[in-house]
Amino acid sequence: MRLLASLIAPGFLALAGFAGASAADTYALDGAHTAALFKVSHMGFSYTWGRFNDVTGTVTWDDADLAKSAVKVVIKSASIDSGNAKKDEHLKGGDFFSVKEYPEITFVSKKIEKSGDSYHVTGDFTMHGVTKSVTIPVVKMKEDKDFAGKDKRIGFDTQFAIKRSDYGMNFMQGGIGDEVTITFATEAVK
Repeated sequence: MRLLASLIAPGFLALAGFAGASAADTYALDGAHTAALFKVSHMGFSYTWGRFNDVTGTVTWDDADLAKSAVKVVIKSASIDSGNAKKDEHLKGGDFFSVKEYPEITFVSKKIEKSGDSYHVTGDFTMHGVTKSVTIPVVKMKEDKDFAGKDKRIGFDTQFAIKRSDYGMNFMQGGIGDEVTITFATEAVK
């Protein structure tokens, strides 16, 4: 359960998968339409699921020149939500996220490359005071005006895995899985 929280952070990372803009456009993540989810094995019996509720960031996208594109995601680690208040308090403590010492989980892109119909977004993922380079597969969902024809929006989706031990989260290895699957889906608005 606790491991789940560790893994979700990378999910926001998927943000980089956008295409279709004719010039660099900058979008802000829409918190009402963004989900940073994670799952981790609980003793092999089941998966524990969770999410982070406070996710912000920006996406700058230029489909014609991906070198001008960039993604930044910031997750407030204290916003972890497993659906169980007692478990959440443990996840926020020293065995897992240490939210007072490490209040943010971040992803900052360094390179975005097209790969068939999707993108590979490489960047620095920082969690629990540790920064690692990760490459995330991202699928662009849609880029268009909203239903009212007012705001320009872009959306993307990703799923990838990290090892919580890579970020110093070693509590209950063997009982709680080391591999955390992160799902990150978002809309961003201009």
